[in-house]
Parts: sequence; C-alpha cells; structure tokens
Amino acid sequence: MTATARTVPSRKSHRWLDRDRISVLLIMLGCIVLLLGGSLLYPGFLKLGYILQQLQIAAFLGIIATGAMLVILLGEIDLSVPWTITGTAIVVISASGSSNPMIASLAIPLGLCLGAGVGLLNAVGVAVFRLPAMVWTLAVNAMLLGAAVFYTGNSRTNGEVPWLATQAAIGRTFGIPNAFIVWLVIAVVMIWVLKRTVYGNYLYAMGNSQRAVFLAGARARLVIVATFVLAGIFSSFGAILLLGYTNQAYQGMGDPYLMPVISAVVIGGTSIQGGRGNYVGTFAGALFITLLSSILSVMQMPAAVRDIIFGAIILIMLLVHGLTGKNENI
Repeated sequence: MTATARTVPSRKSHRWLDRDRISVLLIMLGCIVLLLGGSLLYPGFLKLGYILQQLQIAAFLGIIATGAMLVILLGEIDLSVPWTITGTAIVVISASGSSNPMIASLAIPLGLCLGAGVGLLNAVGVAVFRLPAMVWTLAVNAMLLGAAVFYTGNSRTNGEVPWLATQAAIGRTFGIPNAFIVWLVIAVVMIWVLKRTVYGNYLYAMGNSQRAVFLAGARARLVIVATFVLAGIFSSFGAILLLGYTNQAYQGMGDPYLMPVISAVVIGGTSIQGGRGNYVGTFAGALFITLLSSILSVMQMPAAVRDIIFGAIILIMLLVHGLTGKNENI
C-alpha cells in the first residue's frame, strides 16, 4: 500500500498553470489592457517616463500592501493602516524638525518604531485577548486618529522631511525610481520568507487552521505577534516614502490607501480567509490598482466612485475565492 501511494503522482505537481499563476498572468494581462486603454484617453500613457512614474507610485502602495498581505494570509485583517500611515508621517516630520539634533537624526527610526508599536498593540488584542482583528484594529485606528488630532490641532505638521526619505521616494538610480528598487528588494525577500522559512510555513498553516498549528505545539501567538508587528512596520515604511514624495504630513494622509491596499492583495490571489496566496500576485495587484487609479484620475472620477470600484473589486474577488473554495472541496 505504501509503494502504491508513492507511485501515485500528485495532481497539483503536474499543473504548472495552477490557480495562483493563472491569477498573476490575468492581472498582468489586465495591466497591459489598462495601458492600452489609457493611451486612448491620454497618449502619454505609453511613454517610458509615465510608466516609470507609475512604478514609483505603485511602490508606495505595494510596500504597504506587503504588511496587509501577511495579516490576510493569517486569516485576519488590519484596519489600522490609514492612521498608522498618517501617524508615522506626523512623527517623522515632527522629529526631523526638532531643535534637538539627536531626535532629528532618529526621525525615521522613530517612525518605524511607531508602526511596530501599533502592530504590537494590534497583536495583543488578537493573540492575547482573542478579539476579532477587524474590530480591534478599527478601534486602534480610531485611537490613532484622536491622538493625531489632539497633537496637531487640525493643522498641518510643520517640519523638515528627512533627506533619506526624499531620496528613497523621488531619487533615481540609472533612471529607475529608487522607490521601485526598494520595493523589488522587499519583494525578493518576502518571496523567500514565505516559501523558504519556518515563519512562512506557519503563516500559511495558521491561515488554514490556527487550532491545528496550536495543537501541533507551534508558538501560534508568536506568529501572530510577528505578523502584526511586520504589518505595522511596512505601513510605516510606506508612510515614510510617501512623506518623502509629498514633502508634507497632513491629517487623513493614509485614508485613501485602505481600500486600494486590500484590493491589491485580494486581486493578487490572496484568499481573504487566509492560508493561500503568493507575493508575486500582490506585486502584480499593486501595479494593476495603480494603473486603474491613474486612469480614473485622468477620467476625473470622484473619490466616491473610486471607492465604489475598489469595493466592487473586493466583493468580486470574495465571490471568486468562495466559489473556487467550494469547487475544491467537492
């Protein structure tokens, strides 16, 4: 019986074009369609300069979406992204403009520490108190909003943007945006982490069944804490690049990113229920959402219409994942 089992090939092992790869190919095809369609509205869409600019903007979205993907792979969702972004920008620009040279030099690390702190707070609610991530992170987001309003008093935060943030956001190396190069490096590292490390294996396993991972003796809570802390750091990292790009911090700076970030993750093939997805899909999803947003801007679509479109994308992907899951279980 054992010999028979060894000779039976895995059906999945012979399918090079599995669901994840098909999803990535379709997204990339969608990007090409958007470029061609956008060129009909705006001829500059196909120019190299414009494409490089879109890659630069996609990097901001893609880096923030990296953390969101990790949380979604876990089977949870992080709704504190908007004000983690805003709070980080306020902290960094305030610290950078400080009269104390030591504080000014630590502006970027302080911003990343804020993201890690928010992630840790989110993890405590989910891992320790066993509360739904959606509710807990939404409450944390509201707390960050209140803290930002209390600190700034409904006004823009004055200060100097760190030179490193500006160079990383708008600088170029051999004509390629530095932000995109940074995103590529993060993509390579994340693909390795998800496929080759113990953490990646546990992350997928917990997305499928946290109880099974716990019963297997794994430190499930540590995985949850690491995931939310990483998500907070990636949100703050993206915020620092955004700060370098916009050269200012203001309230509501992160509000436009929640729906596009989630859309980029789910359209990239990551199951909203957790346990399935790959970073290549998220990478392609961020490019697709960026091009779609650009076309909507050229068409002068109101922000409300954009939110409707992004919401519809999420709903459609939820239905697709749901139907696919049912078919796989039959």
